[in-house]
Amino acid sequence: MAQQKRDYYEVLGISRGATDEDIKRAFRQKAMQYHPDRNKEEGANEKFKECAEAYEVLSDVDKRASYDRYGHAGTNFGAGGFNYNSYANFDFGNLGDIFEQFFGGASGASTNRKNAGLQRGQSITMNITLEFEEASLGAEKEIEIKRDEHCSECGGSGARKGTSPKTCVACGGSGEVYQVQRSIFGQFKNTVLCSECSGRGKIIEDKCPVCRGSGVTYNKRKLAVKIPAGVSDGSQVRLSGEGYAGLNGGPSGHAYLNISVRPHKFFEREDNDIIYEMPLNFSQAALGDEIEVPTLYGNEKVKVPAGTPSGKEFRLKGKGVAFLNGNGKGDQLVYAVLQTPKKLSEEQKNLLEKLAKTFKNEK
Repeated sequence: MAQQKRDYYEVLGISRGATDEDIKRAFRQKAMQYHPDRNKEEGANEKFKECAEAYEVLSDVDKRASYDRYGHAGTNFGAGGFNYNSYANFDFGNLGDIFEQFFGGASGASTNRKNAGLQRGQSITMNITLEFEEASLGAEKEIEIKRDEHCSECGGSGARKGTSPKTCVACGGSGEVYQVQRSIFGQFKNTVLCSECSGRGKIIEDKCPVCRGSGVTYNKRKLAVKIPAGVSDGSQVRLSGEGYAGLNGGPSGHAYLNISVRPHKFFEREDNDIIYEMPLNFSQAALGDEIEVPTLYGNEKVKVPAGTPSGKEFRLKGKGVAFLNGNGKGDQLVYAVLQTPKKLSEEQKNLLEKLAKTFKNEK
């Protein structure tokens, strides 16, 4: 039996709201700890593979989004699985070169500058299941959100209340410094992450005792969410600002609810119309009748004229699903369905036989 994979965030020891730089930093540490060229202990090689696979997914925006939504089922490494050879074959004798190849040089500079300022937090994706009526008419649902939030004690600054972070002297608040590298082609000037402030541009001298300088705390809270009328199976509702806390006091990300709708026992939905099959017996179809049918808004009477064939459509205006973010509603389409009785009493058989004889005498 195959061993179940661990959560990628757990593998790297980071939160789900981790920034790109947090992911890189965590992988650097894990790679140095478990790389097969440096660690000969039993199990180190497997741990390195696990870390490399986690980084491969979480460092890619699209792969990470798919993983956050679908878990391990959302990762696709092809028939051969994850290939970690590009990670394992590096020579750890020159750590500067390997991490330049892993994380880039000039391309990383723009990321560092971005991380030094305010940055929106990661999004949260959740699944919610609605009853047919809730999706059609709208509802208010209570959900529980688990996320990293801006620390209420320090306001997200990471500094003890009453104090402020200081601008990093080494990088001047930019979060990056220049580094000169020599090669056979000459000298190259690269921009690298400032080691003094870890790319944040600020240094916290007196850390907040609640968040320990991170600026965020992990919380669970319940939230009342209004589901608009007209949502359908597979649609998504955005909750602005309900995602993970942003970096360096930046705005929070969003939360997205993926909607699933349970099927109804006798209604079907077609766009904004409701489909209902109305059962009729022979006498109702032949002689006509007035039949009460259910709708989303209560029972309605339908006049069935004499001689109604099976499949005839009756339209109830405005008794369908509300148009999402718009005015009006669809209709309810009622289809006559002639039912043939499976069991008859002796009296019913005799009456039908007499009726059948009258049909035979007709010319």
